[in-house]
Amino acid sequence: MDITKEKSVSEAIEYRRSVRVFKKEPIDENKVKECIRLATLAPTSSNMQLWEFYHVVSPEVLSRITAASFFQNAAKTANQMVIVVARKDLWKKRIQSNVNHLKSKFGDKPESEYSKRELFALNYYQKIVPTLYIDFIGILGTLKYLFFQVIGLFKPTYKETRRSDMRIVAQKSAALAAQNFMLGMAAINYDTCPMEGFDSSRIKKILDLPSSAEINMIIGCGIREENGIYGERFRVPFEEVYSKL
Repeated sequence: MDITKEKSVSEAIEYRRSVRVFKKEPIDENKVKECIRLATLAPTSSNMQLWEFYHVVSPEVLSRITAASFFQNAAKTANQMVIVVARKDLWKKRIQSNVNHLKSKFGDKPESEYSKRELFALNYYQKIVPTLYIDFIGILGTLKYLFFQVIGLFKPTYKETRRSDMRIVAQKSAALAAQNFMLGMAAINYDTCPMEGFDSSRIKKILDLPSSAEINMIIGCGIREENGIYGERFRVPFEEVYSKL
């Protein structure tokens, strides 16, 4: 395969590996930034986009993050890093962004002239989504959880309403975006390594993040060394994870 040619989706998926050692060869910051833009096109629950991306190119910041990542090779040899952050705490701001977007599409008219579909879309963000995210030290989330468990005895009901559930929702969306990023990088023959081994408190301090933000993963970026991949890809037999109903 010509490594100078951009890969198809299937080729990028096959090519992508967790690279632990990168060459000292630099990579293009603008190309990495474009891959981050592609990351933001990932699916996200209720279009809330509860994520942020920190593109780290400064040698000084890279060094500090490497130290907070236990000096693992994927961090130590990375040419650049991308840190994916889950921001459940921004739910009110994201709701307002969605409401503003919808109203801009509906046109400049009073709500009394909205169609049923338009009203449903607005009510979804102004009533339903806040119901899921509003909480008070976990108490409201538990009460909502119990309420919907009872309702669920009689009809299909969404039951993931606790604070911990909404954290998972934000993390899942952030992880989907991270995968978009890594496949975008693979398509242009750049390599990545998603890392979960780090001191999250120190990383948040380096990035000047509030305590409510959560680090989803740190992704080392560069071009793979010959010894950068630790062994052949191993997956359990497909039949063990595939079911056809």
